[in-house]
Order: sequence, then structure tokens, then C-alpha cells
Amino acid sequence: MYLGFRGKDPCLVQAVQNPNRIYTVGGKNPSGKFHVIRGLSLGFLFYSDFIEKGVDQMGLKIYCNGVFVPEEEAKVSVFDHGFLYGDGIFEGIRAYHGRVFKLDEHLKRLYESAKSIRLTIGITKDQMQEIILETLRRNGLKDAYIRLVVSRGKGDLGLDPNKCPQAAIYCIADQIKLFEQSTYEHGLAVKTVAIRRNNPDTLSPRIKSLNYLNNILAKIEANLSGAMEGVLLNQEGYVTEGTGDNIFIYRNGVLMTPPRSVGILEGVTRNSTLEIASEMGIKVSEELFTRHDLYTADECFLTGTAAELIPVIDVDGREIGDGVPGPIFKQLLAEFRALTLINGPKIYSVESATAR
Repeated sequence: MYLGFRGKDPCLVQAVQNPNRIYTVGGKNPSGKFHVIRGLSLGFLFYSDFIEKGVDQMGLKIYCNGVFVPEEEAKVSVFDHGFLYGDGIFEGIRAYHGRVFKLDEHLKRLYESAKSIRLTIGITKDQMQEIILETLRRNGLKDAYIRLVVSRGKGDLGLDPNKCPQAAIYCIADQIKLFEQSTYEHGLAVKTVAIRRNNPDTLSPRIKSLNYLNNILAKIEANLSGAMEGVLLNQEGYVTEGTGDNIFIYRNGVLMTPPRSVGILEGVTRNSTLEIASEMGIKVSEELFTRHDLYTADECFLTGTAAELIPVIDVDGREIGDGVPGPIFKQLLAEFRALTLINGPKIYSVESATAR
């Protein structure tokens, strides 16, 4: 079959399997020149992304403040206040099976974070949603991790946000794997760290800001101890959350997680877990608890967009429960994964057997 592309010579189109994305298409025209056309997804072609490269040379397409560019051309100004000061916000979002999971909830949190720091994003939630969906389409992705970043934008070397006339928006979509499959099956060990969670009166963890130094310092401490993840306490010694995830324990027949007031990010996966547990008839409680409660819990697990639900079998050298992922965790993980099949807007208007 020959197809013409905007005045180019006809191109014999063939499907080329890419293990990470929707099939890419390409072929040779009658003169023998090889072309690759990104985006034969779901039965139609995107003409906007025609490049003459081999499949292995093709990188990601990044939404970079108004335009889609190859990843090697995605640039941030050295005067951007997100780069200079961490002045901005972000969201980590997941796409499963051609749907963007809990997208409304993620966008709601993004815009609430922006309002809290007096950052004018400059576009509507519907427009932001389309940026996310189009980023996935341009990269031929069906299952992916999306990083949406809104910085204060370009200013001067001072920290005055009034010197930044316009926010900058970036969207990256790619695949991610924080933990091996064996970790979900066998669990992981975590360490409570000495560094304390930011005081909510100083810098609220409910704002998903670009400044993650508190989390990074905790992660460094966990790494040095040999643990895969760290758990932070607040100034009063109550358990708050992990370095990039919320924490749950199941103890005395109750599924418990720290309340927002203790100093946590109100995770989308956390809230989904609470909803699923309630629907399953599991008693849930958002309440304060200490390391003692953590050590003596029957089960423990972490939740997060990137991590999903991950079981914890050891805290500070104390075995949790029987030292294996428990039945409550397994039930919740199964229900969560079932929910990802049906929740969220579709990325593509037509299904495709070749989507990855």
C-alpha cells in the first residue's frame, strides 16, 4: 500500500513493533529512502510528527511551554524560577490501559496548589487535560507515567514572583517502574528517618511544590541505611508519610492512615484506597499513630501514583505481621488494579490491538 504525505513521495507503510509504545509505522518509498511516521495509533496517522529517522533513534516528544519538541530540544531557561528556587508545582499521573487514572482529582489538586502559592496557570483545566492527552498520543503511549510541571516561569535572579510575568508549563509522558514485580509479591523493608516532615505552618506538604528537598534528604538517609524507602515523623513524633508515598497500617481490625493535619500530601492513590476499603466493608480511620503502632501492626503498605500499593514487611528491623504481604493488602491491590481499568478519560477515541 502506498500513501502520500503532504507532497512527499509515496511511502510504503509497514508496522514496526516498539516494545514500549504503540506500533510505529514506516517504510521505503519507491526511491528506497526510509521514513518513519510517528503515530499510526488506532487506525489513523498524525502528519504533524513526520521524521526521517530509524525507530531506535526516535525519542520522546515533550510538551514544552506551548509546543511539542523532541526530548533533546526540551529546554528550561536558567532564569526560570522553578529552576532557581523550586517555585512551582507538579503532578505525577498514571495512564492505564488507554485511560488517564483519576485525572480530575490530579488537576483539582494542581490548581489548588497553584492557588495556594498565588500562581496563575493561565489555562483552564480542560485545556490542561488536552495537553496531557495529546502528550500521550504524540508518544503513542497507552500505559504511562505523566509528569506535569507548572513553574512560576522566567524572571530575574531575584526571588520576587512579580518579576515572572507568565507561568511555564511542561508535560512529560514515559514509562516508569519504581519497584520490581517481586517487591509487590514479597514486600520491602523501610526505615524511619531522623529528618522531620516539614511543619505545615511553614511549608504545607499539601502543596505539591517543586521543592522536594525535605523528601530528598529523607530518601538519602534511607539509602544510607540500606532501606528501600524512608518514613518521616513530624515534630511531635507521629508518623506522617514516606518520601514519595502515603502510609497505611492495618491494626486491631482497623485500616489506619495519618490525617491531613499531621503534615502529609493528600495523595490521590491514598484517597482511592480509602474509598475502596470503605466499599469493601473494611473499617477505616484517619488518625494519629506512632512508631509503636507501626511496629505492632498486622499489616503495613505504602500508596502513591508511581508506586501504586506496595507492601511493607519490615520497619526498623521489626517484622510486620507474619513478615509477608497480608490479606487486606492483597484485596486492596486487586480492587485498585480493577479500578484502573475503568476510571478516567480515554486517551484515544478508537481502540487498537497494536497499542502498548
